[in-house]
Amino acid sequence: MTDTSPLQHEIDVWWQAVNAFADVLDGLSDDEWHLATDLPGWDVHAVAAHTAHLEHLTAGGRHEDVTFERPGHVRSDMGMFTEAGVLARTDRTGAELVDEIRTSAAKRREHLAAEPPMDPDAPAIGLFGAIGWSTRTLLRNRPLDVWMHEQDVRRAVGRPGGLDSPAAAHVVDYLTESLGYVLAKRLKEAPGTSVALQVEGHEPVTVAVRDDGRGAVTPGASDHAGAALVLDREAFILAAGGRRPVGLDAARTVEGDEELAGRLLAGMGVTP
Repeated sequence: MTDTSPLQHEIDVWWQAVNAFADVLDGLSDDEWHLATDLPGWDVHAVAAHTAHLEHLTAGGRHEDVTFERPGHVRSDMGMFTEAGVLARTDRTGAELVDEIRTSAAKRREHLAAEPPMDPDAPAIGLFGAIGWSTRTLLRNRPLDVWMHEQDVRRAVGRPGGLDSPAAAHVVDYLTESLGYVLAKRLKEAPGTSVALQVEGHEPVTVAVRDDGRGAVTPGASDHAGAALVLDREAFILAAGGRRPVGLDAARTVEGDEELAGRLLAGMGVTP
């Protein structure tokens, strides 16, 4: 590599996440592949198939068209696209899915090393660019998606771990950026409303609704916030990832307006 990409950190975190996820899948028994996850309609095999599908696409592979009626757990056209990638891999063994994930990721990493992405705002490759994603968006999203699915599998099979990895830190920071939108637009809180949040292992932030009605996330915990929350990483990603309901009893500490803090926890799920 002759130049260092401004997105090299994201590439490195994605590579770590892919290998960690594949390692978890490698250790599963035949029965564990069929255990249900927190994602409606998806067992462990489906989660792995989804990851294999997207890694295949980022490596330049083609999307396989599959004809099927919309399942009850699919709520959008994007969900139909995602489901098609899963259904196209229904008959594959777990080992075959792991091999596709590793092979596709290695191919993509070779591409990124040979031609480092130097313009973060350039359209992403293939179908991702077609839906309006930039290269930065794609390279930030992949470790989030892979690590969240590693955690889905870990919870399904009862093997916790991976919460102190670079990908875990990336996911928390990435999801935190969306909380201003949650407070202002989803919860429709009044201007001036604010919540101080700290996820253990991360710097505190203040999530607030500005005078113009827009949400903002700023560094540091404001002394004037209406509520203050401290969460561990797992509680945060369960809530912000929309995996399971998280109540105030999951918080390390809660101060101030507990009702406001509870509303933020209940509404912060931002992943599809």
